[in-house]
Order: sequence, then C-alpha cells, then structure tokens
Amino acid sequence: MPGTSGSGAVTRSTLRQQIADALRDEVLAGRLQPGQAFTVKEIADQYGVSATPVREALVDLSAQGLLEADQHRGFHVREYSLADFRGLVEARSLVTDGMFQALGDGHRGFRDPEDPRTAAALAGVRRRGEEAQRAATAGDLTVLIGYDLRFWRELSGLFGNPYLSDFLHRLRVQSWVCAVPHLRRLDDLRGQLWAGHTELMDALVRRDTDRARDLIGAYNAHSLALMERLTERPTGS
Repeated sequence: MPGTSGSGAVTRSTLRQQIADALRDEVLAGRLQPGQAFTVKEIADQYGVSATPVREALVDLSAQGLLEADQHRGFHVREYSLADFRGLVEARSLVTDGMFQALGDGHRGFRDPEDPRTAAALAGVRRRGEEAQRAATAGDLTVLIGYDLRFWRELSGLFGNPYLSDFLHRLRVQSWVCAVPHLRRLDDLRGQLWAGHTELMDALVRRDTDRARDLIGAYNAHSLALMERLTERPTGS
C-alpha cells in the first residue's frame, strides 16, 4: 500500500540521518580517529540495524568530507592536514565576509531587530553563543563544539538562504574534524579556545561589520596559530 511504503521510506531516511549524526559525533568526540577504517557490516552490527541505511549514512558523510571510501573494502575517517585547515579557514572567511556584506547592505535577516520574530531568533542565537563561550572558557571541547555549530547554523540561518547556511555548517564541521585530534591531546584547553561568540553577536546586531570582521580575523589568526603549534608538536599540554 502507498501509505506503508511511504512510512517505510520515512523511517529509513530518519534512521539514515540518526546513524550519520551518531558517527559524526563519534568523529568530533575523537572516538573515531583519523584513518580509522570500518565496514558497513561493522557499523550495522554496532547499531543493530540493516546495512542499507548505514551505507547511505556513510555515503552522506563521505560527501560531507568526514569519511573516505576504500574501494570494495569500506570507509575510513578522513585525515586532514594543516594545509586543509588553512583552506577551510579561508573558505569560512569568504562566506562570513559575504554575510557581513549583506548585513551592511540592509539584508532582511537583520532588517528590524525589534520585530518579534527577528528578536526571538537573535535571542536564540545569543543563548547558543553564551553557552559556547562558557564551554570555551572552561575548556570543555565537547560542549563547545555542539553549541558552536548551533550558533553558526542559527546565525547564518538569519540571512534566509539555506544553501549558505548548509555550506557554512559543512565547513565548520570539517574544521572541527580537522582540529579535534590535535586539541584532544592537550591536558587543559582553558584559555586556548575562541570565546568571542557574544561579542560577535553584539557587533552584528549593531551592524558594526568592521568590528565583526576584526573579530573573525582575530579568531582565524588564533585558530591557525594554535593548529600550527599543535601540528608541529606531536604531544602538547
């Protein structure tokens, strides 16, 4: 029956997304290391599901740049280099600079902060920023990554272009995947992680795009310097 078929498709699609989200979280948590290989069957057995949604989830993650397929053997977690990280930071900067330019041109996403819907959306983004900032200050990488990704996803969503939001989200996930193996080798991350989310938010609400660009520039310089230091040194504390 059509209804049964549709329900099955929705269930499989939901399962596919759940598996992709779970594996992405495993990579971001450092439990799946760069270069670590696995098969569809191994993941299917681990989650107690059929192979089809697992294969689809792994293909999705490969398209997002988190995994790479091994011909006829399975998949492995992608290994990013420092050069990759530099490229990701540059790409992020081009996207955010375009966002700031749109804001300076009176983009509708920030047109009227007093509008109830806009105000509610801005308040939500700010809450994510506050949580990310607290986690960064405390050196809690796992919590920071979750709130940082939500902060940027919701912030970019205010510009009303889902393609922009999805692209920036992908770049930020890849950036974290690149950085996480190095950051998790440090014993104490307090004071080493960017915590300028609320200051950036305040600048954008004021339409102070020059200040926003300065903050992003300092953030990128800080991130690159930290990654350069960590990749030069196999262990750190």
